[in-house]
Amino acid sequence: MSQSIGPKLRSYWQFLSTKPMGKWLFSRIIGWIAPYTGTIRANVVTLEPGHGVVTVRESRRISNHLKSVHAIALVNLAEKVTGLTLLCSLPENSRGILVGIQMDYHKKARGLLTAECFCEIPETNEECEFQVEGNILDEEGDVVASAVARWLIGPGA
Repeated sequence: MSQSIGPKLRSYWQFLSTKPMGKWLFSRIIGWIAPYTGTIRANVVTLEPGHGVVTVRESRRISNHLKSVHAIALVNLAEKVTGLTLLCSLPENSRGILVGIQMDYHKKARGLLTAECFCEIPETNEECEFQVEGNILDEEGDVVASAVARWLIGPGA
């Protein structure tokens, strides 16, 4: 039986997150493994089964003409937080892939943004679709965007 991404993610996170610069390094490794995800330079703050927190700071590279974070950068952030949270929650011999995402934008996204996700923890690797919700908050604690991501999980290869 092959090991799923879930136990590997948990193991790497548990090892690196306690080291100096470990969370930063873990975040860069995720960006290297998933290059497009890495373009927003988001930082993983918390990662455990059922809960994840990822932050990103507004910068010119992810801004739009309205001087706020671009809508697609917010989708990228939502995919990262929902994906890492769910994938970290997977049991042995499982895998997952994003099959859909819906975003709602509530306010211009500026400054330090915090994406947070809580999700159910899959008990088996039986093929099914999981709906995972995440919110992106600004420094004042206002929800600037919310996401509903659909992830297909199933047995690993």
